[in-house]
Amino acid sequence: MLKLSKIHVHYGKIEALKGISLEVNQGEIVSLIGANGAGKSTALTAISGIIKPSKGYIELEGKRIDSLSPDAVVKHGISQVPEGRRIFPRLTVMENLFLGAYLRKDQIEHDLEHIFEIFPILKERMNQSGGTLSGGEQQMLAMGRALMGRPRLLLLDEPSLGLAPIFVNKIFEVIQQINKQGVTVLLIEQNAHLALQVSHRGYILETGRIVHHAESRMLLNDERIREAYLG
Repeated sequence: MLKLSKIHVHYGKIEALKGISLEVNQGEIVSLIGANGAGKSTALTAISGIIKPSKGYIELEGKRIDSLSPDAVVKHGISQVPEGRRIFPRLTVMENLFLGAYLRKDQIEHDLEHIFEIFPILKERMNQSGGTLSGGEQQMLAMGRALMGRPRLLLLDEPSLGLAPIFVNKIFEVIQQINKQGVTVLLIEQNAHLALQVSHRGYILETGRIVHHAESRMLLNDERIREAYLG
């Protein structure tokens, strides 16, 4: 479904990604793990069209998307939930959700009800401003906003960051739930052990390079991987 081939990304003279290649098959949850500064978020922003690779190409279902604008990438079926959630704090929950569907021309009521089924707390808070929600509720809102675009591929950047354990468990239950409903997921997560538990395959990124990839169960059972990345 998604293919990155020898992607290089620069921030000025700093090379953040040094020729990474990875693939995500339709229906999978794939984890991208590594230390802070390894280039994980850069990979997602390149897929989303926010930054442009200096070399290499990105394909979605065989068609290149690396030159597309971010809104065009969304039209092609990719939505990103960014690190830190980045909701609009002065807008209500409903207004935030509507923004997730801003490119759609069809009816969104069914999708809105689906989001409320997944995250009932958002229905209770629909008229509250986003900034009054707890961190976990804001993460749910950020995910709901992304899902309102009806993505076929969902990019998740550190969904559990700063959340209480009860919210972490809920978020990962939802990740598995939406994946079973047909949404493919590329996941970046600080809790590498948890990420690999819910994913089918994993890639390990180290200082801008993919250094290892395998099925998640193999990575979880690899003693060297556990010591270096899983704690």
